[in-house]
This record gives sequence, C-alpha cells and structure tokens, in this order.
Amino acid sequence: MPNVPIEFLRGVLGVLCVFFAHMAGRSAAAVSQGRQRRSRLYSWILRTVLCAVFVVFRHEIDATAILVWALAAAAFALGLWLASRQKPEEDLTHEIFPH
Repeated sequence: MPNVPIEFLRGVLGVLCVFFAHMAGRSAAAVSQGRQRRSRLYSWILRTVLCAVFVVFRHEIDATAILVWALAAAAFALGLWLASRQKPEEDLTHEIFPH
C-alpha cells in the first residue's frame, strides 16, 4: 500500500464532513416536513460526527479542525434552509394535454 500523507486524509475527511453535514441539514428539513424517517437523519448525523472527530485524530485542535467544523455547521444550516424552502412542482397537465 502506498504511503499516503496523514494531512491528505485529514483533508478528505474534512470534505466528507462538510458534505455529510449538508445532507444532514437536508434530511432534518425532510424529517420536519414528514417526508423522511428519523433513522436517515440519525445516520447522516452519525457520519458527520465521526468525520468531525477523526479530523482531530492524532492531532491537536488546530485551524484546520476549526475550519472544517465551521464549514460543516454552515453546510448544515444551508442544507436545512434550502430543503425547507423548495418550490412545489408545477402542475403542467393542462398545458401538455389541453382540453
């Protein structure tokens, strides 16, 4: 197995943490609207927390960790906001099939 620098792995985990936080926010909005089960929300939150914890594995809390956590919090809020304000789909039945 090639020797991969640990800083690269921290970066990958940081990106995954931000992505998982965004998906957790979208899932939280879906759960609050009754479109999704709570178990899916809990799985996104678990993934986010695990990635956030492993960003500081074998490291102290530094600027990289704080940046990842701040971006994850912002991504969660953005995902929640975007998913809770989705427009309903237009009913184009009358335009496609006129009377």
